[in-house]
Amino acid sequence: MNLRYKLFTAFLGLIIIPLFILSMIMFFVTYNSIEKKYSQQSEYSLKAISYSISSVFKDMNNVTDNGIATSVFHMALSAEDSSKQDLTDAEQLSLNASQRNFRSLLYNHPSISYAFLYNFNGKGSSEIVSLFNKENFRTLPYDKFKVSELYQEVMSLNGVPKWVAPHENPELTGTEPVFTQIRLVKELSFFQNIGILVVQIKNWEFESIFRNLKIGDSNQKVSFMLVSDKGMILFDPDRKLDGQMFQDFTTKEVSYKKGFQSFKTQFDGNRSIVSMYHLKDYPWSLVSVTSWDSLSREVTVFARWFVFVIFICFLAALTFNLFFMNRITGGIAVIVRFMRRVEDGDLSSRVEEKGNDELTLLAKGFNDLMDKINHLFNRIQQEQRRKNQAEMRVLQAQIKPHFLFNTLESINVLAVQNEGRKVSEMVYRLASILRISIQDRDEITLEDEIKHLRNYLDIQKFRFEDLFDYEIDIPEELNGCGILKLTLQPLVENSIQHGFEGIDYKGKLLIRGWEDQGNLILRIEDNGIGMTSSQLSIFQYMISEKAHPDEINELEDPHGSRVHLERRGLGVRSVADRIRIEYGFRYGIFICSSPGSGTIIQCVIPKYGQGEDHNAKSITG
Repeated sequence: MNLRYKLFTAFLGLIIIPLFILSMIMFFVTYNSIEKKYSQQSEYSLKAISYSISSVFKDMNNVTDNGIATSVFHMALSAEDSSKQDLTDAEQLSLNASQRNFRSLLYNHPSISYAFLYNFNGKGSSEIVSLFNKENFRTLPYDKFKVSELYQEVMSLNGVPKWVAPHENPELTGTEPVFTQIRLVKELSFFQNIGILVVQIKNWEFESIFRNLKIGDSNQKVSFMLVSDKGMILFDPDRKLDGQMFQDFTTKEVSYKKGFQSFKTQFDGNRSIVSMYHLKDYPWSLVSVTSWDSLSREVTVFARWFVFVIFICFLAALTFNLFFMNRITGGIAVIVRFMRRVEDGDLSSRVEEKGNDELTLLAKGFNDLMDKINHLFNRIQQEQRRKNQAEMRVLQAQIKPHFLFNTLESINVLAVQNEGRKVSEMVYRLASILRISIQDRDEITLEDEIKHLRNYLDIQKFRFEDLFDYEIDIPEELNGCGILKLTLQPLVENSIQHGFEGIDYKGKLLIRGWEDQGNLILRIEDNGIGMTSSQLSIFQYMISEKAHPDEINELEDPHGSRVHLERRGLGVRSVADRIRIEYGFRYGIFICSSPGSGTIIQCVIPKYGQGEDHNAKSITG
């Protein structure tokens, strides 16, 4: 990963992502805090509603208690004509003082909308005594009421009021959303059951209780309702859910237990907080349903703003990365790229200097350093070239006396034998060889090198007429290639003097040449006596620096005689050293041989035209 991506990743990992994670944690903590605090507020509100509802019920209980205590209900039940006890009839106002007082209490009470009595007589018959008329409502006959569970419950309460919510007993109370009190009426002297009082109160007071009480902000969407322990919605001030099952609107299984409970769920398809408080002494629960969206509106707005700010920060990071970071990392990348070019050997690389910041100073320092390195490298290269030239002159000086000694020895032998024509021919060819050798040039064409080699081979043929034959197979298109002079002749000389020494058959030399992957390959093959592994070891390039002199000065030849290093392999090692010095360690002499199988000497040099500059190869090789 490059520096630009590292810095951008660090910016995201150390600033943007931690900020995002911290904000998400705060967001969820705030959400949970809202739910918790709202649950506490809704508990207080539902308890307040419960207290208000209980106050309405207690007030009505006191009214009916007063009627029983003043024997008004007893008088109405024991009247001769019970059908004329309707206290709403203006003609009955003068019946008696007790009826008049109770009538004033009931009639003027703001909550009562309907009242009647079930009358018991000694014979077990019944009739209905109407106290307040109600239009479009037909009272449930006593004989049907008597067989209901509600009747048994009222009788078991023995005078304690029983309150019935809307939709719980519609056959008795009707379909209007009103609350009904049912209680047993006793005769106070003998505590004899004389009837049952049914009083319905108006619902506007309950609606006022629900509507005037809000939880938290007035903008929150809150709805209240009264739900029975069986799950029926008994009272909804909005008249939308009356008589329906509460479970049909929520996905959570609800249990109507004592006390307070609050939970988040889906209600009527919307996320909501449902709070429930079970009323004391009544089988009902007050329920508030608050829309979560309205409750969390502020937090949602904050979250949206936060996401917007994070998005702006991310864009700012991208902009910073594209413009400023690219300027920094791009400049560094350019310098690194030029450093790699220098590493690959391009010492002429220079970084463009533009601007006036630290990157420009870095580029200028790089250029100055490369100038100094180039200067030092040129000095080292010149010194190395001088050193190589001196070493090559020494090596050539070793070759020339060695070759001249062998040739003059051969001419001397011919002169002793009075072979004048051969002496003349050998002197002519020797002159041609010396003409090339004494030239003040280290490099000649391959064509000149082949001519030089032919002259040498012809001289050797004069000396050893029946010892060997030779063949030169080098394509003419390679004649213009450059080569160090005296490269092939020492290799061929080694094969003749040491490869054909002591053989009882005619030797054969094959000199071949070809091009392979930009290199010039020259191979000398002979069918001579070959070499052992110990003899091959003297041709290792570094043996003179690592081996002990006593180990390499004298080696045994295949016939067991001692052979001095000056004689065996000196020319081959000299050629190998010259090639290594001139072209580098990738090039040189490769020898393959075994006793009795002949020897192959392969010379590998770069293919180039005469005069091309290849001095750097000997240094960087």
